[in-house]
Amino acid sequence: MARFLRRSIIAAAMAVLGVAACTYNEELGRSQLLFTGPDSMAQAAASSWEQLKTQRTISNDPRYVSRLNRVAPRLIRAAGEDPSKWEYLVFEDPSLNAFALPGGRIGIHTGIMDIMKNDAQLAAVVGHEIAHVKYRHSAERYSQNVLASVGLGAASIAVGANCEGTAAERRACEQRSGALIQALGLGAIYGAILPYSRKHELEADTGGVRYMARAGYDPCEAIRFWKQMQAASAGQARPPEFASTHPASETRIRNLTEIVRKQGRTCS
Repeated sequence: MARFLRRSIIAAAMAVLGVAACTYNEELGRSQLLFTGPDSMAQAAASSWEQLKTQRTISNDPRYVSRLNRVAPRLIRAAGEDPSKWEYLVFEDPSLNAFALPGGRIGIHTGIMDIMKNDAQLAAVVGHEIAHVKYRHSAERYSQNVLASVGLGAASIAVGANCEGTAAERRACEQRSGALIQALGLGAIYGAILPYSRKHELEADTGGVRYMARAGYDPCEAIRFWKQMQAASAGQARPPEFASTHPASETRIRNLTEIVRKQGRTCS
């Protein structure tokens, strides 16, 4: 009976995973596992974006807004998109951050703009966020999480179904099973989900440099900007790279340097 149950669970999990669409992304040069379409992600993000706009202070300072309004449309066109279908805002926030939501929505914090020395450095950040949207990284992360959840759920039931014998023996077996599932969960996080997020960040860096070069900005400024970010965030506690969703600054700088080198540029 237990063996039949395990087989049924595995078959059901495979059926769920089998509905996944594996789509080849020409610009990325790789296939993406996507459980959801772009419209559903954009609709889900729309309410979050509207909520953000009511909960946070939108900057009207021309020092920030004029620069973003000058740079963002050029980057969006360089990415092959229509600027009129995108929304980009500056939020009054001292943190060194920027973000993008599906459906063409970009938020830039005043804190990160304060350390930018020119339009090209803003272009590096805006291009990075556009790349996240274009590459459907949010949908891919969602799909990775679903995949991990289904796999762990199936494993939990299957392992638990193996516990037989007396009540004491079953309890001991279930305790061992719980430890195993916990280990599997950590393995999924550190072995797949977090590295996948770091991969997305490096892909967005690559796309951002590509877009800023197409828009006529100096791609070397992306490297200079990340060196400024590294200096500005020096001393801040952060987890080791393997336990972080973002790559270390040194990794990003090396990656950007290689990207720009492949474009035939040497940055001083």
